[in-house]
Order: sequence, then structure tokens, then C-alpha cells
Amino acid sequence: MTANGTDAGMTEEQVGRMFAGMNEVIRAGEEMRRLRAEMIQVFAGLGWTQDRLARLAGMSQPAVSKQVAKPRPEEPVDVSLDQHDTPWLEGRLWGLAEEISEALDGNARCSRLVHVLTRGRKRFTEQNVDALRRLVEEDLRDHATEPAFPAYRAVYDGIARGLDVGAPDQKDDGPAGSASARRALACQIQRVRLRGADA
Repeated sequence: MTANGTDAGMTEEQVGRMFAGMNEVIRAGEEMRRLRAEMIQVFAGLGWTQDRLARLAGMSQPAVSKQVAKPRPEEPVDVSLDQHDTPWLEGRLWGLAEEISEALDGNARCSRLVHVLTRGRKRFTEQNVDALRRLVEEDLRDHATEPAFPAYRAVYDGIARGLDVGAPDQKDDGPAGSASARRALACQIQRVRLRGADA
């Protein structure tokens, strides 16, 4: 592990942003709380200290210690974006839509749907994912000259290809973790990576 925390391909700042994003939506349900606990275990397994994780996650050191002491999943959580199961791609789409909404001060076409999905008022059904895709496409078209939007377009094109090609034959569970947990994790990681690209 390097001094600035570049293990697992993520810097300390990026992991801090990821935990901050999770903390913002913890109220939406226990799924994100469980996901945060899993990620604490992942980074503890990579050698991150409990004090460091407590600071980044905004938790007490004893609370982090309690999570680290729990049995870990047999299959480690993969934090790379290059995964192709449907929940992971849907989560990346969700994260991209949240970034677009934020970039446009909540006035994006996708903002309303993003808000209700984030608050759990709608589920990630095939119809809602299709609707989110259409709204994101409209935002990308309408704001193509905005500075960050070429990068957003490139990310969207990759996600769309994956959903179009992979959806018919894939198991929705994908690798380790429930579909909702994988979706939420992919959302957070996609946002962290996009912000890192803008930095």
C-alpha cells in the first residue's frame, strides 16, 4: 500500500467520496448500510487501518472494528467498473444520471426519476431502466457542449452497449452480492470515477 492510499486502484480521497455518497443515502434502507459494512471489510482486507476507515466513513472506530470482526464473504467484492452483469450496469447508469443531474443543478430531464429511484420510491424494473436511459440520452444530446458531457457520453455508450448485449442471457445476480447491493455499489463507484476524471 502506498503512502497516499492508491491500493485497489482508488485513492484515499476517492474512497472518502464513496463513503460520503453512501452516508447520504443510508436513510433509504438497510441495503446501503449492509453495503457500507461490506466495503469496510473489503478495504480492511486490503490493509487499510480501522482508524483510517472510521474517518473516511464518518463512523466511530469501535463501530468499524465491529464490522471488521464479522465473517467476511468467501468471494471478495470487485470494485472495478469493468463488470458486465445487469445490476452492475444499471448501477453505473444510475451513478451517471446522478452526476448529470448534479451538473445541471437538478434541472436535468433525468433528475426526477433519479430522485425517486434513489429514495426507493420506484424500483429498478426493466421499464424504469429504459425510461432512465431515454432521459439520460436526451440530457446528453441537449447539453453536448457542456465541458463534462463528452466524458459522460463515452461512459453512457459503454453502459448502453453492455445492457443491450448482456441483458438477455445474464443472471441478474451476477458475481457476489445481491442485485440491489451491486447496483448501489456500482452507482457509488461510477460517481467517484467520474469525479476523478474531472479533477
